[in-house]
Amino acid sequence: MRFVIRRLLLFVVALFGISIVVFAALRILPGDVASIMAGINAPASRVAQLREQLGLNRPLIAQYFDWMGALVTGDFGTSILTGRSVTSLIGARAAITFPLIILGLLIAMVIGLPLGCAAVLARSPRVRAAFHVLAIIGGSVPALWGGLLLILLFGKGVGLVGILPSQGFPLDGWGKPGSAILSLVLPALTVGIIVGASLMRYTRATLGDLSSSGYIDMARSCGMTRTQAVLNVGLRLAMPQLVSVIGLTFASMITGVMVIENLFALPGIGNGLVTDVGNRDLIAVQSELFLLAAFFLGIGLIVDVLHRILDPRLKSASSVAEVNA
Repeated sequence: MRFVIRRLLLFVVALFGISIVVFAALRILPGDVASIMAGINAPASRVAQLREQLGLNRPLIAQYFDWMGALVTGDFGTSILTGRSVTSLIGARAAITFPLIILGLLIAMVIGLPLGCAAVLARSPRVRAAFHVLAIIGGSVPALWGGLLLILLFGKGVGLVGILPSQGFPLDGWGKPGSAILSLVLPALTVGIIVGASLMRYTRATLGDLSSSGYIDMARSCGMTRTQAVLNVGLRLAMPQLVSVIGLTFASMITGVMVIENLFALPGIGNGLVTDVGNRDLIAVQSELFLLAAFFLGIGLIVDVLHRILDPRLKSASSVAEVNA
């Protein structure tokens, strides 16, 4: 419990620091929201009026505390350009981005974990070399190029085997779950193949180190085959590191899908954030960036707690350190 409390306190302090960085960074960007809203040929009086309405003429410290006070109450503000609640905007976009990331991560795990184990268990040097080359090729493919290749292969209307939609998301959203899932298959495959190759390399490296350790020798001396020892003992020992990698990969995929969402015309968080930055919608951008940072930190907090649960050595080391102190 003390460990969790310390991590939560660090989480709050980090969020406070990130809020300052996000607010300050957006205020030093060139351009003015009021000028954009008023138009190119708008008189200065109209621009000044808009600045007053939006509160942009107030001191920066006052603007910051107004924003933070609203965040504490769960109010993420209103989009300056669209007039919609930022909460509703983020909710609509997250309903596309998070299913895409979850589906992509599942594909990556289905690809990466079994192939990584197979690469360790393979006895032939040629087979191991083939797995190594496959991991390098899969991880080095740019997301944009890989997505275009999948569209040319499977995109409906343009692909050689046109069976999957390659552009957009259903207007009814998840009201038609079948159409919604089909529209995410190609983007998720693009993400999953690339991330799966990286996960395969890490699984192979982690299990490869453990396969020659004393733990595997002890398991084999108890009657296990090499395959049983690696899968039952080695994979269990590697699980804390794999959980950390999977958790951090899940968090990093939030920004990684920006290119994918633009390529497949998906109105998700990444696509919307790029649009809001281009339109200088400060209220929406700063709330979106703050929530993304909170998500990153939250995933890191969950990974730390899971790592401690899965690896009892960390708990034992912490207990010894507290006793010595």
